[in-house]
Amino acid sequence: MSVRTIEFRTSVRESDPRVVREITDSTGFFYPEEVETAVELVDDWLLKGPRCGYHFLFADQDGRTVGYTSYGPVACTKESYDLYWIVVAGDYRGKGLGTQLLERTELAIAALGGTRIYIETSARPFYAPTRAFYLARGYTQVAELEDFYAPGDAKAMYLKVVPRPAR
Repeated sequence: MSVRTIEFRTSVRESDPRVVREITDSTGFFYPEEVETAVELVDDWLLKGPRCGYHFLFADQDGRTVGYTSYGPVACTKESYDLYWIVVAGDYRGKGLGTQLLERTELAIAALGGTRIYIETSARPFYAPTRAFYLARGYTQVAELEDFYAPGDAKAMYLKVVPRPAR
């Protein structure tokens, strides 16, 4: 299975809520309420279109969506964006697709005028590979909020400053 044959799309399809549910479920990382939140973002886009404020990048291989990101501007800022979700199907993890999705998302954010990308994740030991992934791709941990998600489950926040694209 080669990630070189991946096709990327920004369009949102009617089938994407189901696909997002399947992908997030396949990872084993997310609680059911988190999966529901991921699906709600896609539902919101299908209801409101681009004015909902969410952007998506989907990775498809052989007609199957195998990963995606969701991102959007941080309210009341000029150049800051949140990366809400980056998810790769369980059977595609560790093959470089997450890196491709992240790099393409960073370029898309820069094209929208974003220069600061924020990512939040759990500080639980289970998420150590996720945090290492962000650090290895140039993100810096800028905060940790104790007991944010639950007692003993802090929120780790990461930042990467990206250059504006040349015009």
